Amino acid sequence: MIIARYIRPRPAIVTAASYLQSFRTGGLAYITRSPRPAVPVCTTRRTSTTTIHTMAPRKSKAAALDTPQSESSAFSSTLDSSAPSPARNLRRSGRNILQPTSERDRDHDKRSEEEVIGRMMGRDANGHCLREGKEQEEGVKMAIEGLARMERRLQRATKRQKKQLEEDGIPVPSVVSRFPTAPYHHKSTNDEEREVKEPMLTTHSNDVEGEAEIGVDDVVKMEPAATNIIEPEDAQDAPERGAARPPAVNSSYLPLPWKGRLGYACLNTYLRNAKPPIFSSRTCRMASIVDHRHPLQYEDEPEHHLKNKPDKSKEPQDELGHKFVQELGLANARDIVKMLRWNDKYGIKFLRLSSEMFPFASHPVHGYKLAPFASKVLAEAGRVAAELGHRLTTHPGQFTQLGSPRKEVVESAIRDLEYHDELLSLLELPEQQNRDAVMIIHMGGQFGDKAATLERFKKNYARLSQSCKNRLVLENDDVGWTVHDLLPVCEELNIPLVLDYHHHNICFDPAHLREGTLDISDPQLQERITNTWKRKGIKQKMHYSEPCDGAVTPRDRRKHRPRVMTLPPCPPDMDLMIEAKDKEQAVFELMRTFKLPGFEKINDMVPYDRDDENRPAPPQPKAPKKKKAAGKRKRAAADEEAVEPEEVVGAGAVEVIDAPEGPKEVSEEERAMGGPFNRVYWPLGCEEWLKPKKREVKKGKVPEEGEDGGEFVG
Repeated sequence: MIIARYIRPRPAIVTAASYLQSFRTGGLAYITRSPRPAVPVCTTRRTSTTTIHTMAPRKSKAAALDTPQSESSAFSSTLDSSAPSPARNLRRSGRNILQPTSERDRDHDKRSEEEVIGRMMGRDANGHCLREGKEQEEGVKMAIEGLARMERRLQRATKRQKKQLEEDGIPVPSVVSRFPTAPYHHKSTNDEEREVKEPMLTTHSNDVEGEAEIGVDDVVKMEPAATNIIEPEDAQDAPERGAARPPAVNSSYLPLPWKGRLGYACLNTYLRNAKPPIFSSRTCRMASIVDHRHPLQYEDEPEHHLKNKPDKSKEPQDELGHKFVQELGLANARDIVKMLRWNDKYGIKFLRLSSEMFPFASHPVHGYKLAPFASKVLAEAGRVAAELGHRLTTHPGQFTQLGSPRKEVVESAIRDLEYHDELLSLLELPEQQNRDAVMIIHMGGQFGDKAATLERFKKNYARLSQSCKNRLVLENDDVGWTVHDLLPVCEELNIPLVLDYHHHNICFDPAHLREGTLDISDPQLQERITNTWKRKGIKQKMHYSEPCDGAVTPRDRRKHRPRVMTLPPCPPDMDLMIEAKDKEQAVFELMRTFKLPGFEKINDMVPYDRDDENRPAPPQPKAPKKKKAAGKRKRAAADEEAVEPEEVVGAGAVEVIDAPEGPKEVSEEERAMGGPFNRVYWPLGCEEWLKPKKREVKKGKVPEEGEDGGEFVG
């Protein structure tokens, strides 16, 4: 195979990307590292040696017309491996011209960011426009070099991660699939079985700022990456999850008449936009906790973000930092009562509490216990939930992974679960409601080996307190853990399993089920799932959501739709958590669509107007002033002196304007509760109705011809 390229006359550094690209394309590659004149070089690659023929610089187009046929065909003749090479240009070894250059030349080779952007835009180092052909060549070369740098950075990062895992004593798998469904029908792949179809490259140790120098050897190979990636052609058993996947097979069953409880997660959009807002996820940055360890500038006055800030010149106290973040948690906990009463008014009796209610409570340094400072507030919220018969649950974040191979991740997961357990315990709910207050987590990553991950999960699950074990629940996810993966573990460890219909449609085992709600509703499978709840005496719950319109790939389909359009084929008495962007409005949409109990209480909002908030009286409008002629002003002033004020009547008197309505006062119990007409529903896409309409500044109108100010035609 013969490769012709342009390099500089001086010793050159051939980048890995350009060398590899030459083998892939089998054609011309251009390496113009500087504005110096380029010299065409023909490289004839054989199994034992590398012969390089240096040719004269290329002539211009005008000069090429006058070139004799023998001279103009000299370069093309060198492309034929059988053609003899000129003796004066013959070099026996390619290593002679590939020696490292000096530091001065190496610095000269580095392009600035402006030069790279300029060449991509069709300009050279001096700012002159390049020819169309040369512009394309420069753009392709810049793109190839950028991809090569990205590949080298990825390899170095992978090596560092592998080294860290080896230091922790964790076995590193030889093959990791980039497809989440590939492990279901995993096919072993050995490096020895792989057939090398194209020559590879060996990088030298003198790698400077990501620019690896390479040499042209007889058999050249690149250092193997830390983790082999299965390419699409190697993962033949991975099922298609894109637009070409088989159509979903859904059930036609609807759980009507509905007797269960519908719920939403963490945030109420109507209450969040109230004044002042009502929500339970106030948080802060860790830097704010560190800063608030210092006393205020004026300790006797309330804090102000400009006039009375923490004074860092004073001695820090950890108690002050904890007090600052604990006040945020107490404010979040107080708003739970308002959210529960609002939900009960509109027929919602199921709520997921925010995991961010007490910020950084499970942090290894800035963490804190909830008792005793939050015991009273949480007990009051639990009393209201018990009075209204509402169910409360939590869902720790995706970083809570008991099957992780990293010890620090497992320790953080255990602390986080203990924090959630303490939060639910301090609610002091009745026995059954306390049993139903569960903590839902995912299995997390697969880490290259599902079996090993499950063993680590079992080992770390045994470390949890009995209270955490009583509340812990597993949920199938949309990445790699299907219902069939988790159900045996749940049955073995006596852990309830939450079925998420949306996650099942993205991640499922095609050997057992098809996409859709029909196969997952198999009576035998549903009975196994239900038994995981009955053994612990916990009320079963399920999750439901839908992908956004137009989503095709698994990554796009994971995003939840603002509102769901139907109900899943679950039992009619199920506790169903609706995971949608519009929160309580998604529940209202289902209630209105299927006429579920309580739908008649929900009415549409008036855009940008809320009659359930305190409203000050509008300002008193001023009476319009009338312009008077200069001659009449003196007579009007004389008349006003002669007539007493009570006698001023008639056309010259100022009109009396009715006073506007006074300030509107709303009691704290009725504030943000929807007003007398329960106007709490806003249509899809109209979330701006929740806030007052912004003032629109009208620009002055330019008079057109024929209007006032135009040309007068008499």
